[in-house]
Amino acid sequence: MHRLMLSSLPVLLAGCSLLPRHDPGQAWVNLSSAEHEQLQALQVDEKPLDDDRFFQVSPGQHELQVRFQFEVDPSNIGPQSEALPRTCLLTIDYADFAAGGTYRLEADSFGFRPLVQLYDAQGRKLARGREGRCGEV
Repeated sequence: MHRLMLSSLPVLLAGCSLLPRHDPGQAWVNLSSAEHEQLQALQVDEKPLDDDRFFQVSPGQHELQVRFQFEVDPSNIGPQSEALPRTCLLTIDYADFAAGGTYRLEADSFGFRPLVQLYDAQGRKLARGREGRCGEV
């Protein structure tokens, strides 16, 4: 029994991490952030998403909202400080999502300032997120 449970564990874990198939009529948006940071998909055109790991959107213009969690390094705060956790909502507007296209949202931070940018499959920067609010979001 113990062997059966151990042998089924990789299958269960792999199933949890699978993403749905790409719909060729939609644009696919992956999320990317550094290991110590977290970027989550929240809304497309003010409608909540079921899964916070990616977006699929129809071709055309869309407003994407994401939550970005990161730590502000003590060197950006003061000599006796500890790292400060920060959570921000950001919005990205992009007008030209293409059917079958693959896009990537990348998050980074500079001190207290969050940065989220949208790239196409060739790595070209297409749009930059605008900061909404930070704090308890």
